[in-house]
This record gives sequence, C-alpha cells and structure tokens, in this order.
Amino acid sequence: MSKVTSTIEALVMPIIAELNLELVDVEFVKEGRNYFLRIYVDTPQGGIDIDQCAQVSERLSVILDEKDPIEQNYYLEVSSPGAERPLKKEEDFVKSIGKYIYVKTYEPVKDMKEFHGYLTAYTEQGLEMEVRIKTRKINVQIDKEKVAQARHAIDFSDKQI
Repeated sequence: MSKVTSTIEALVMPIIAELNLELVDVEFVKEGRNYFLRIYVDTPQGGIDIDQCAQVSERLSVILDEKDPIEQNYYLEVSSPGAERPLKKEEDFVKSIGKYIYVKTYEPVKDMKEFHGYLTAYTEQGLEMEVRIKTRKINVQIDKEKVAQARHAIDFSDKQI
C-alpha cells in the first residue's frame, strides 16, 4: 500500500464507519495525463446505491480540501466495486467461499498463473479452488504469498462445477 492510499484510507474510514459501509479498496493511479483517487465502497450485505457513494464523496471532499494530502491535481471517484469485486482482506476470501473467482499468481502453480474457478476453502496458509481445465475438474491449492490478484468473476459456462 502506498503512502497516499494509506493516508486516504485513514481519512475515509471514520466516514465509512459512520455510514455503516465497508471500504473495499483505495487506488491512486495515473491514467494518461490525469491522476485518479478511487474509493470503492460497499455495504456489509453487498450492494450500494449512488446516494451512499455521493455521501462518501461529499464528506471526503471536505476533508481532502482541508488536509490536502495529495500534491497533484486529481479526480475523486467513489463507487461500487462492481460484480468483479477485488478480494483483498481475509474476510473477503472467507465470505467468497463457494463463489466463482479469478486468481492471478506471482509464480506458476501447476504450470499456470491464472485460475478461474470456485473457491472451496481459505486458511491462514492459502486458498483452495476447484477449477475446470478443458473437460477435467481439479483442485488447486495456492499459497497466500503467491497471490498477486484475486477478485470475484462471472461464470459464463452453463455447467456449474
């Protein structure tokens, strides 16, 4: 986590807690010539509306104007994490057991670095997924340290594993 994102996370958490929301992620990225500060929020039950996003945006804007923690000019975006919500925290993984996810690893596991499948278990050591490779179903165990990215995914196949 960068200094900017950790600073912003500390500033937004009281707002999130007061509104009974969940902070999913904070990004500060440069795209082309512009910088974007993106705050992804959700409700604990899942599903957030535009009014809740606007509340976070308005309240955070006031704090950011007062504290001015970012040197560059930037655009503030507050939104839902969407259908392909990132899995960042342990509780994200625990809540996602039984759901279809995508995982990208830093190094190959079973000669692959990308996996689409159902999360079947999550422990302190890592996660287990049931994935389909052509016509076979296999169980894959991935150590936590090897996970570069994880998110919910949409299963477009008609066949459930």
